Amino acid sequence: MKKISLLILLVIQSSYAQEKEIQNTIERFFNAFHQRDSIALKKVCSENLVLHSISESEKEAKFSVEKAANFYKSIATIPLAIKFEEKILSYKVQIDGAMAHVWTPYEFYVNNKLSHSGVNSFQLYKENDGWKVVYILDTRRR
Repeated sequence: MKKISLLILLVIQSSYAQEKEIQNTIERFFNAFHQRDSIALKKVCSENLVLHSISESEKEAKFSVEKAANFYKSIATIPLAIKFEEKILSYKVQIDGAMAHVWTPYEFYVNNKLSHSGVNSFQLYKENDGWKVVYILDTRRR
């Protein structure tokens, strides 16, 4: 009985450690994002990063695609006078081997004023040097 309990405990600890490692990758993504550091962003993202957004209004939902190069450039060129922050409200992490999905509801503030809110859906895969973001789909509503 003790061996089974120990085995269960080890599995739970391993799962928690992996979830924490994935959450840390997302936190590094947002730290780089808030610092306008495209080099640090690239370190946590796949070179084939895919970005999609769904902007929702009362009238319609609009789907958009952004190229990774444009995303990195837009982050690096945000004027320092503009303060922005994406507050992550929670993390829901799902893992299957070298693939992970992270669901993060958020609120986005510009100069301390709520701009919009929504949910980020991150897809990650595990490389030899850690987890990489390969796909981001987010919703945006005012």
